[in-house]
Amino acid sequence: MTEATVTRKTKETDIVLTVRPGAGESAIDTGVGFFDHMLTAFAFHGGFSLAVKVTGDLHVDAHHTVEDTGLALGKALREALGDCAGIERFGESHVPMDEALGFAALDISSRPFLCFDAPLSGTHGGFDASLTKEFFRALTVQAGFTLHLEAKGENAHHMTEALFKAAGRAFKMASRVTGTGVPSTKGAL
Repeated sequence: MTEATVTRKTKETDIVLTVRPGAGESAIDTGVGFFDHMLTAFAFHGGFSLAVKVTGDLHVDAHHTVEDTGLALGKALREALGDCAGIERFGESHVPMDEALGFAALDISSRPFLCFDAPLSGTHGGFDASLTKEFFRALTVQAGFTLHLEAKGENAHHMTEALFKAAGRAFKMASRVTGTGVPSTKGAL
């Protein structure tokens, strides 16, 4: 994994995002505190540092900010992975958080697909829990990942956080270098 910076400017959002290899200090400001907290957890457990500055149309709601951040992060992760030579490719993780349990299974495959099974509802610090799915859909499309996410529990805050942490841990496992060639019998991802 190498450093990658992505900028994304639309009529709804203005984003500058950088990923760096190795877990370190993240500097995240999306204007949505709970989302910042989730991105920090995703990066920490994913084994990379993340710098994000978003100016979005929060006077409307957080949807564009969350979705566009997912698009930018997916693009940055894809660029940071390069040709994927030597990576493990597959990763999975179960993360318990109090009564909640989150599960993530990831394939860095160049075949974007999201399977999402988590009954999330409510708002947490300006973050509508249903935006969790929108974030991960945007991320998988731009990154070219196949990602399965499941959560069960009673508290949507705990379930959402368990999903972000599990997805991060699955990414850390899948992106670690364990070989030399492209991890596919096809010879390409």
